Amino acid sequence: MSVQVVAAKMAEVELKDVPTGKDLPAESPLTPTSEGKSLGRNDPHEAGSSAAASPTAEPSAKAGEGSLGLLAPNPAKMPQASAMKRSDPQQNGGEAFVNRDGTVAEAPRMKKIQFADQKQEFNKRPSKIGRRSLSRSISQSSTDSYSSAASYTDSSDDETSPRDKQQKNSKGNGDFCIKNIKQADFGRREIEIAEQEMPALMALRKRAQGEKPLAGAKVVGCTHITAQTAVLMETLSALGAQCRWAACNIYSTQNEVAAALAEGGFSVFAWKGESEDDFWWCIDRCVNVEGWQPNMILDDGGDLTHWIYKKYPNMFKKIKGIVEESVTGVHRLYQLSKAGKLCVPAMNVNDSVTKQKFDNLYCCRESILDGLKRTTDVMFGGKQVVVCGYGEVGKGCCAALKAMGSIVYVTEIDPICALQACMDGFRLVKLNEVIRQVDIVITCTGNKNVVVREYLDRMKNGCIVCNMGHSNTEIDVASLRTPELTWERVRSQVDHVIWPDGKRIVLLAEGRLLNLSCSTVPTFVLSITATTQALALIELYNAPEGRYKQDVYLLPKKMDEYVASLHLPTFDAHLTELSDEQAKYLGLNKNGPFKPNYYR
Repeated sequence: MSVQVVAAKMAEVELKDVPTGKDLPAESPLTPTSEGKSLGRNDPHEAGSSAAASPTAEPSAKAGEGSLGLLAPNPAKMPQASAMKRSDPQQNGGEAFVNRDGTVAEAPRMKKIQFADQKQEFNKRPSKIGRRSLSRSISQSSTDSYSSAASYTDSSDDETSPRDKQQKNSKGNGDFCIKNIKQADFGRREIEIAEQEMPALMALRKRAQGEKPLAGAKVVGCTHITAQTAVLMETLSALGAQCRWAACNIYSTQNEVAAALAEGGFSVFAWKGESEDDFWWCIDRCVNVEGWQPNMILDDGGDLTHWIYKKYPNMFKKIKGIVEESVTGVHRLYQLSKAGKLCVPAMNVNDSVTKQKFDNLYCCRESILDGLKRTTDVMFGGKQVVVCGYGEVGKGCCAALKAMGSIVYVTEIDPICALQACMDGFRLVKLNEVIRQVDIVITCTGNKNVVVREYLDRMKNGCIVCNMGHSNTEIDVASLRTPELTWERVRSQVDHVIWPDGKRIVLLAEGRLLNLSCSTVPTFVLSITATTQALALIELYNAPEGRYKQDVYLLPKKMDEYVASLHLPTFDAHLTELSDEQAKYLGLNKNGPFKPNYYR
C-alpha cells in the first residue's frame, strides 16, 4: 500500500471516534502493559501472544522487517466507549466493549502499514550472526574496534583452527592460512581507508612504480598484520617484490585484512588469537616453502630472524639484508653482531629519527588512552599512574595521561631520561615506593621482568596492569599462572587475576602490546614508519657489494628527511629554503641533509 493511499485512509478517521486514554479499558490492547510496552509499538513478543490468543488478530510483523504500527479504526464500526468491558475466553479470547444500547462490539484493532521499499531493504540485511549487528552491547563497543580489536568473524568458524581448514581465494590459490577468506571484502574497505591516511607510501608507490626498484626481491615479513601493513605490502609488490608474511603478535592481526591480502594473492599466515604453537608454525610456513627462498627480511621483534638462524641458517647465504623496527629486535641484532654471528647487513629502523620521534612518541600518546578506554572504561582524572620507562614511548604515554588529569609517576634507569622526566614535571620514583598506591601500571622499557610477582602481590585491589613495550616479557605473567590464583575472563583481552583473599588486578592483553592488541594506532603515524621500512629495503637490496658489511646500520639521514618531506603536503606545509650564502655559512648542502648522522 502506498504512502499516499494510507494517508488518505487515515484522513477519513474522525478524531472523536478514537478512544482517548481515559476511555480505554484498563487492560485494552491499545494501552501499555505492566512492562510499559504497547502493541502499538509492534513488540514482537506482545504481538505474538495476541495473535495466538485471537484467530482474528492482525498478523504481527516479522522480526527485522520495517513495519510501522498505526491506529486506523473503521469509523462505521467504532463504538462509543464505555467503562464496561467483556472478556470471554470462549469467544475467541478477545476483548470487547459494551455499547450504551446493549450491543457488544470488538475493541478497535491496529492496522500495520508495510512500506514496500522498507520491506525489501530490511529483507536484504545480513542475518548471519557473524556479521556486525546494528547495535552493540556496552561491553562490545568498549572492547571492539573497527580495525584491530574486532573482526568480521563468522562465529561458526570460531572453534575451527585455520590450520584445519582448506581455503582458496577466487583465483584458486590456497597458499595462505587465515581465519576466513570470505571476509576479504570488508578487509579491502579498511585498506582503502588506510590508504587515504598514508600519503607518503602512496606517493612512493606512484613515483617508483615504473622503475621497479625491488624487482627480483623476495621479502619475508613478520610484523603486525593490519590495514596499514597491507598498504606497505601492496606498495612493495607494486615496486616489484614478492612477499610472504606472518604476524609478530598473536593478538594484533586484523582477520578481515589478512583475508583481503590472501584474496589479492599474498601468502599470509596469521589470524587473531593464535596459540604459541600457531605463531611459530605460521613463521615456518612463510620461510619453509618449496621453490621459493627469501633474499630480504622485514622483522618486528626479531622472531623471524631468530627462527631462520635456528632452523634454516643456510638461507642467509642468499639474504641481502635485514630491516628491523623494534627495540627488542634491534637489541637482538646488536647481540648477534657483538658475538660475530650476524652474517648479513641489518638496518636499524627503530632508531631512525622518523621512527623514534613520530611512531614511538606521537602514536603512543594517542593510542595509550584508546587502549585503556576500550578495555576498562576507566576515567583518568585523579588516577595515580606509574609509567616504567621514559623513552619516546614513555614520554608519549606520560604526556597523554597528564593531560587527562592523572597523577603520573615515572621509573627510569637512564639519568638523562630521568632528568627529562623531572623537567617535564613528573616525579621520579622506584616502583616499590608507589606500587601499593597506584591505580594503573604501564610498562614501556623493552626490558624483561620489570613488574615481577613481588610487585603484583603488593598491588591494590583493582589495579590495572598493561604493557606498551613490544615484548611480553616486561610483566611476569607466567608467575600468575599458579593454582592459588584464579583467572577470570571479563571481556576480550581483559582478565581479572584473583588472589585467595579476594584482591584482584586487571591484566590487559595478557601482558602483550596494549595498543595493537586492544585498540588501534593512528594510520598517519604508521605511514611514516612504513615508508621508512620501504626505503630501508630498497637501500639494502640495491646497495653495491661492499657498501654495507655484516653489521647493524642506521638509516641515512638523507632518507629520514625524505620520509618527512613526503608527509608535509598533507598539512599544506611550505619549507623555507636556504640561500647560497646561508648554506655556506652553515656548511650545509641546500638540499640537505640538515642534521649529522649522529643526530637522534
